[in-house]
Amino acid sequence: MKNIVNNYSEAEIKVREATSNDPWGPSSSLMTEIADLTYNVVAFSEIMSMIWKRLNDHGKNWRHVYKALTLLDYLIKTGSERVAQQCKENIFAIQTLKDFQYIDRDGKDQGINVREKSKQLVSLLKDDERLKTERAQALKTKER
Repeated sequence: MKNIVNNYSEAEIKVREATSNDPWGPSSSLMTEIADLTYNVVAFSEIMSMIWKRLNDHGKNWRHVYKALTLLDYLIKTGSERVAQQCKENIFAIQTLKDFQYIDRDGKDQGINVREKSKQLVSLLKDDERLKTERAQALKTKER
């Protein structure tokens, strides 16, 4: 319903679906569709804008943040090189998530998932050689 009310584009709807609060991760087929869309200039802007919005969520919406990081990790490796470029330019936004806190009603630290994922992503973005290798690896896998 929100998708219709807010008049989201196809690309934005896909990102919202991939980064929903559902207790399961985004499907690889959905992430592949989004990765392919990053090569379209308009869709790229919409995708990245929605991801940055999701990364700014907090508290009970911790899954939005975690899944946005998961999606970013995938897009950095398999999407347009502009994804990695934009992430490098905004690395501070990912770095600040290393302090993400959220303890759920059962006392479980759900923030740890976000903290770990953000550390992994920052490490990848700072290592150009590893990034190149990961992208080449992803391309080989995709071509199979």
